[in-house]
Amino acid sequence: MFSMPQSFGGRRPPANAYAEIGTSTATDDASPHKLIGLLYNTLLSDIHTARGAMQRGDMPAKAHAISRAVRIVDEGLAGVLDMSRGGEIAKRLAALYDYLARRLTLANLHNDEAALVECAKLVDTLKDAWDGIAAQVHAGAQAPSSVSAG
Repeated sequence: MFSMPQSFGGRRPPANAYAEIGTSTATDDASPHKLIGLLYNTLLSDIHTARGAMQRGDMPAKAHAISRAVRIVDEGLAGVLDMSRGGEIAKRLAALYDYLARRLTLANLHNDEAALVECAKLVDTLKDAWDGIAAQVHAGAQAPSSVSAG
């Protein structure tokens, strides 16, 4: 579902996208699964920051936070989907990420706090699901080294 090659033919690997949006977390040793989790966390943080800025009337801070959130969705999450191997799940995630990016943009344009609340709920659901498969991902990564001949 997700592709983690060194080159994306113009797309950045999630570690690069994550670093380029200004986060200061060490991502060099993080697994692809952990990188996506970090992106979800940062996305939620940016949405909450935008809501707070909107409530305070701080439009530059709101615009900055939403801009970062849209970049995370477009470059960090949608940008690493492997449509050729991800099947229906990748297609649905791509559609959801497109929806999130559009809703965030409209929330910015129209100062629509309800849209930010909706986006936060969607991302929170995605994050919970992503966190829920961590044990399976970790077990799958361990499987080749724990296979014994005999």
